[in-house]
Amino acid sequence: MALRATRWGWSRTAWQYLAIGLLWLGHGVWVLLGPNPGRHWTSLADVLSRPAQGLAVRLESRRTARRDTARGLAETRAENARLAAELAQLKTQATLEAPRVSEADVAVRLLGLKQQIPLELKTARVIFSTRPATYGGLILDRGRDLDLVPDQGVLVPEGIVGRLWSVSGTQAKVLPADAPNASVAVMLIRSRAMGVLQGLGWGRAAIRYVSNQEVVQVGEAVLTSGLDRVFPRGLLVGYVAEVTQGDLELRVIVNLSAPLDRLSAVLLLPPQPPLEVQPPFLAPDQKPQRKRGAP
Repeated sequence: MALRATRWGWSRTAWQYLAIGLLWLGHGVWVLLGPNPGRHWTSLADVLSRPAQGLAVRLESRRTARRDTARGLAETRAENARLAAELAQLKTQATLEAPRVSEADVAVRLLGLKQQIPLELKTARVIFSTRPATYGGLILDRGRDLDLVPDQGVLVPEGIVGRLWSVSGTQAKVLPADAPNASVAVMLIRSRAMGVLQGLGWGRAAIRYVSNQEVVQVGEAVLTSGLDRVFPRGLLVGYVAEVTQGDLELRVIVNLSAPLDRLSAVLLLPPQPPLEVQPPFLAPDQKPQRKRGAP
Protein backbone atom coordinates (compact mmCIF):
# COMPACT_ATOMS: atom_id res chain seq x y z
CA MET A 1 0.00 0.00 0.00
CA ALA A 2 1.53 3.28 -1.07
CA LEU A 3 2.09 5.93 1.58
CA ARG A 4 0.05 9.04 1.22
CA ALA A 5 2.01 12.33 0.95
CA THR A 6 1.58 14.85 3.65
CA ARG A 7 0.34 18.39 3.27
CA TRP A 8 3.89 19.81 2.72
CA GLY A 9 5.00 17.15 0.28
CA TRP A 10 6.93 15.01 2.80
CA SER A 11 6.20 11.38 3.38
CA ARG A 12 5.59 9.88 6.80
CA THR A 13 8.95 8.16 6.69
CA ALA A 14 10.74 11.48 6.09
CA TRP A 15 9.05 12.97 9.09
CA GLN A 16 10.13 10.00 11.19
CA TYR A 17 13.75 10.45 10.07
CA LEU A 18 13.57 14.16 10.91
CA ALA A 19 12.23 13.46 14.41
CA ILE A 20 14.93 10.86 15.03
CA GLY A 21 17.62 13.29 13.85
CA LEU A 22 16.30 16.05 16.08
CA LEU A 23 16.31 13.66 19.05
CA TRP A 24 19.90 12.69 18.37
CA LEU A 25 20.89 16.35 17.95
CA GLY A 26 19.24 17.28 21.26
CA HIS A 27 20.91 14.35 22.93
CA GLY A 28 24.30 15.40 21.59
CA VAL A 29 23.78 18.98 22.75
CA TRP A 30 22.75 17.69 26.20
CA VAL A 31 25.86 15.52 26.32
CA LEU A 32 28.05 18.44 25.33
CA LEU A 33 26.53 21.00 27.66
CA GLY A 34 25.95 18.70 30.60
CA PRO A 35 23.24 18.98 33.18
CA ASN A 36 23.81 22.80 33.72
CA PRO A 37 23.84 24.39 30.28
CA GLY A 38 23.37 27.96 31.57
CA ARG A 39 26.91 28.05 32.87
CA HIS A 40 28.30 27.05 29.48
CA TRP A 41 26.24 29.67 27.71
CA THR A 42 27.48 32.26 30.16
CA SER A 43 31.11 31.24 29.60
CA LEU A 44 30.61 31.33 25.86
CA ALA A 45 29.07 34.79 26.08
CA ASP A 46 32.00 35.97 28.25
CA VAL A 47 34.53 34.65 25.76
CA LEU A 48 32.74 36.31 22.87
CA SER A 49 32.43 39.64 24.76
CA ARG A 50 36.05 39.88 25.91
CA PRO A 51 37.36 41.65 22.78
CA ALA A 52 34.57 44.19 22.99
CA GLN A 53 35.20 44.71 26.71
CA GLY A 54 38.95 45.21 26.13
CA LEU A 55 38.25 47.70 23.37
CA ALA A 56 35.81 49.57 25.63
CA VAL A 57 38.41 49.66 28.43
CA ARG A 58 41.09 51.00 26.08
CA LEU A 59 38.72 53.65 24.74
CA GLU A 60 37.76 54.71 28.26
CA SER A 61 41.44 54.85 29.30
CA ARG A 62 42.23 56.97 26.29
CA ARG A 63 39.36 59.32 27.07
CA THR A 64 40.49 59.56 30.69
CA ALA A 65 44.07 60.29 29.59
CA ARG A 66 42.83 62.98 27.23
CA ARG A 67 40.75 64.56 29.99
CA ASP A 68 43.72 64.47 32.35
CA THR A 69 45.99 65.95 29.67
CA ALA A 70 43.49 68.70 28.92
CA ARG A 71 43.08 69.41 32.63
CA GLY A 72 46.87 69.45 33.12
CA LEU A 73 47.31 71.73 30.12
CA ALA A 74 44.67 74.11 31.44
CA GLU A 75 46.32 74.11 34.86
CA THR A 76 49.73 74.67 33.25
CA ARG A 77 48.39 77.59 31.23
CA ALA A 78 46.79 79.06 34.33
CA GLU A 79 50.06 78.65 36.26
CA ASN A 80 52.02 80.23 33.40
CA ALA A 81 49.60 83.15 33.31
CA ARG A 82 49.93 83.59 37.07
CA LEU A 83 53.73 83.45 36.90
CA ALA A 84 53.76 85.89 33.99
CA ALA A 85 51.61 88.31 36.00
CA GLU A 86 53.91 87.95 39.01
CA LEU A 87 56.98 88.47 36.79
CA ALA A 88 55.44 91.59 35.25
CA GLN A 89 54.64 92.87 38.73
CA LEU A 90 58.19 92.17 39.93
CA LYS A 91 59.64 93.90 36.85
CA THR A 92 57.45 96.92 37.48
CA GLN A 93 58.45 96.97 41.13
CA ALA A 94 62.13 96.59 40.21
CA THR A 95 61.81 99.44 37.70
CA LEU A 96 60.22 101.66 40.34
CA GLU A 97 62.84 100.75 42.92
CA ALA A 98 65.83 100.92 40.53
CA PRO A 99 66.49 104.64 41.21
CA ARG A 100 66.41 104.05 44.96
CA VAL A 101 68.72 101.06 44.67
CA SER A 102 71.08 103.05 42.47
CA GLU A 103 71.07 105.97 44.91
CA ALA A 104 71.69 103.62 47.81
CA ASP A 105 74.61 102.01 45.97
CA VAL A 106 76.09 105.40 45.18
CA ALA A 107 75.66 106.50 48.80
CA VAL A 108 77.40 103.37 50.09
CA ARG A 109 80.33 103.86 47.70
CA LEU A 110 80.66 107.54 48.59
CA LEU A 111 80.62 106.64 52.26
CA GLY A 112 83.42 104.13 51.64
CA LEU A 113 85.46 106.83 49.90
CA LYS A 114 84.83 109.20 52.81
CA GLN A 115 86.25 106.64 55.18
CA GLN A 116 89.41 106.32 53.07
CA ILE A 117 90.19 110.05 52.91
CA PRO A 118 90.63 111.66 56.36
CA LEU A 119 89.31 115.05 55.28
CA GLU A 120 86.03 116.84 55.78
CA LEU A 121 84.28 115.83 52.58
CA LYS A 122 80.87 117.17 51.58
CA THR A 123 78.26 115.48 49.42
CA ALA A 124 76.18 117.02 46.64
CA ARG A 125 73.82 115.67 44.00
CA VAL A 126 74.15 116.22 40.26
CA ILE A 127 70.85 117.76 39.14
CA PHE A 128 71.75 118.68 35.57
CA SER A 129 74.50 118.13 33.02
CA THR A 130 75.42 120.32 30.06
CA ARG A 131 77.80 117.70 28.73
CA PRO A 132 78.97 116.75 26.13
CA ALA A 133 79.12 120.37 25.01
CA THR A 134 82.67 121.69 24.60
CA TYR A 135 82.55 123.83 27.73
CA GLY A 136 79.72 121.93 29.36
CA GLY A 137 79.73 120.97 33.00
CA LEU A 138 77.73 119.50 35.87
CA ILE A 139 75.25 121.42 38.02
CA LEU A 140 75.13 120.52 41.72
CA ASP A 141 72.22 121.05 44.09
CA ARG A 142 74.38 122.78 46.74
CA GLY A 143 76.18 126.11 46.72
CA ARG A 144 77.06 128.75 49.27
CA ASP A 145 74.41 127.20 51.53
CA LEU A 146 76.97 124.39 52.03
CA ASP A 147 79.88 126.87 52.28
CA LEU A 148 81.18 125.87 48.86
CA VAL A 149 83.72 128.08 47.07
CA PRO A 150 85.24 127.98 43.58
CA ASP A 151 88.21 125.68 42.87
CA GLN A 152 87.16 123.00 45.33
CA GLY A 153 88.05 119.54 44.05
CA VAL A 154 85.23 117.16 43.05
CA LEU A 155 85.66 113.40 43.00
CA VAL A 156 83.85 110.06 43.02
CA PRO A 157 85.05 106.56 43.97
CA GLU A 158 86.23 105.93 40.38
CA GLY A 159 88.46 109.02 40.31
CA ILE A 160 88.51 112.79 40.15
CA VAL A 161 85.71 114.66 38.36
CA GLY A 162 86.98 118.23 38.18
CA ARG A 163 86.76 121.44 40.20
CA LEU A 164 84.05 123.92 41.10
CA TRP A 165 83.91 126.64 38.45
CA SER A 166 81.22 128.90 39.86
CA VAL A 167 79.09 128.90 43.02
CA SER A 168 75.72 130.54 43.64
CA GLY A 169 73.46 130.50 46.65
CA THR A 170 71.97 127.04 46.15
CA GLN A 171 73.83 125.65 43.15
CA ALA A 172 77.36 125.15 41.88
CA LYS A 173 78.83 124.37 38.47
CA VAL A 174 81.58 121.79 38.06
CA LEU A 175 84.26 122.17 35.41
CA PRO A 176 85.02 118.55 34.42
CA ALA A 177 88.59 117.41 34.01
CA ASP A 178 88.10 116.72 30.28
CA ALA A 179 87.02 120.31 29.49
CA PRO A 180 89.46 122.20 27.17
CA ASN A 181 89.92 124.94 29.77
CA ALA A 182 90.49 122.52 32.67
CA SER A 183 93.89 121.64 34.11
CA VAL A 184 95.02 119.29 36.87
CA ALA A 185 98.50 118.69 38.26
CA VAL A 186 99.24 114.98 37.78
CA MET A 187 102.01 112.40 37.98
CA LEU A 188 102.60 108.96 36.48
CA ILE A 189 102.61 106.15 38.98
CA ARG A 190 105.63 104.24 37.60
CA SER A 191 108.04 106.88 36.37
CA ARG A 192 106.82 109.48 38.89
CA ALA A 193 107.06 112.00 36.07
CA MET A 194 104.88 115.06 36.62
CA GLY A 195 102.88 117.16 34.21
CA VAL A 196 99.70 119.12 33.71
CA LEU A 197 96.52 117.39 32.53
CA GLN A 198 94.51 119.36 29.96
CA GLY A 199 91.09 118.25 28.78
CA LEU A 200 90.32 117.06 25.27
CA GLY A 201 86.62 116.32 25.72
CA TRP A 202 84.67 113.04 25.66
CA GLY A 203 86.35 111.67 28.78
CA ARG A 204 89.93 112.13 27.47
CA ALA A 205 92.77 114.46 28.36
CA ALA A 206 96.44 115.02 27.50
CA ILE A 207 99.40 115.36 29.85
CA ARG A 208 101.71 118.27 28.98
CA TYR A 209 105.31 118.93 29.92
CA VAL A 210 106.48 115.29 30.13
CA SER A 211 110.05 115.01 28.87
CA ASN A 212 110.97 112.75 25.98
CA GLN A 213 113.46 111.09 28.31
CA GLU A 214 110.66 109.62 30.43
CA VAL A 215 109.43 106.07 29.86
CA VAL A 216 105.65 106.03 29.84
CA GLN A 217 103.70 102.84 29.16
CA VAL A 218 100.17 102.42 27.86
CA GLY A 219 97.87 101.38 30.69
CA GLU A 220 99.93 103.18 33.34
CA ALA A 221 97.87 104.81 36.06
CA VAL A 222 97.81 108.60 36.34
CA LEU A 223 97.43 110.16 39.81
CA THR A 224 97.06 113.68 41.15
CA SER A 225 100.36 115.23 42.26
CA GLY A 226 98.85 117.73 44.70
CA LEU A 227 100.86 120.67 43.34
CA ASP A 228 97.75 122.57 42.22
CA ARG A 229 96.39 122.58 45.82
CA VAL A 230 93.02 121.46 44.46
CA PHE A 231 93.50 117.71 44.96
CA PRO A 232 95.82 115.98 47.42
CA ARG A 233 98.45 113.66 46.05
CA GLY A 234 97.56 110.11 45.08
CA LEU A 235 93.96 110.33 43.79
CA LEU A 236 93.26 108.34 40.64
CA VAL A 237 92.81 110.39 37.46
CA GLY A 238 92.81 107.76 34.71
CA TYR A 239 95.01 105.49 32.63
CA VAL A 240 97.39 106.17 29.75
CA ALA A 241 95.79 105.32 26.40
CA GLU A 242 98.38 106.60 23.88
CA VAL A 243 102.00 107.72 23.97
CA THR A 244 103.69 109.45 21.02
CA GLN A 245 107.06 111.19 20.70
CA GLY A 246 107.06 114.96 20.18
CA ASP A 247 109.80 117.47 19.42
CA LEU A 248 110.47 118.34 23.06
CA GLU A 249 107.95 116.35 25.09
CA LEU A 250 105.83 113.24 25.01
CA ARG A 251 102.22 113.44 23.94
CA VAL A 252 100.39 111.34 26.52
CA ILE A 253 96.66 110.74 26.06
CA VAL A 254 94.70 109.67 29.14
CA ASN A 255 91.29 108.05 29.46
CA LEU A 256 89.70 109.49 32.59
CA SER A 257 88.45 106.85 35.00
CA ALA A 258 85.45 108.76 36.37
CA PRO A 259 82.19 108.21 34.39
CA LEU A 260 81.54 111.93 33.84
CA ASP A 261 78.30 111.35 31.89
CA ARG A 262 76.73 108.99 34.45
CA LEU A 263 77.19 110.78 37.77
CA SER A 264 74.35 111.26 40.24
CA ALA A 265 76.29 112.31 43.36
CA VAL A 266 79.79 113.57 44.09
CA LEU A 267 82.10 114.39 46.97
CA LEU A 268 83.71 117.80 47.44
CA LEU A 269 87.15 118.26 48.96
CA PRO A 270 87.81 121.17 51.33
CA PRO A 271 89.45 124.27 49.82
CA GLN A 272 93.23 123.93 49.43
CA PRO A 273 93.62 120.47 50.96
CA PRO A 274 97.04 119.33 52.26
CA LEU A 275 99.55 118.06 49.73
CA GLU A 276 99.45 114.49 51.03
CA VAL A 277 96.74 112.67 52.91
CA GLN A 278 97.52 109.37 54.57
CA PRO A 279 94.56 106.95 54.58
CA PRO A 280 93.49 106.06 58.13
CA PHE A 281 94.18 102.34 57.70
CA LEU A 282 95.32 100.02 60.48
CA ALA A 283 97.36 96.88 59.97
CA PRO A 284 95.50 93.62 60.67
CA ASP A 285 97.51 93.01 63.86
CA GLN A 286 97.40 96.64 65.00
CA LYS A 287 94.68 97.90 67.31
CA PRO A 288 93.83 101.53 68.09
CA GLN A 289 95.28 102.69 71.40
CA ARG A 290 92.84 104.18 73.88
CA LYS A 291 93.69 107.27 75.79
CA ARG A 292 93.61 107.25 79.53
CA GLY A 293 90.22 108.02 80.91
CA ALA A 294 88.51 107.18 77.63
CA PRO A 295 85.63 104.70 77.97
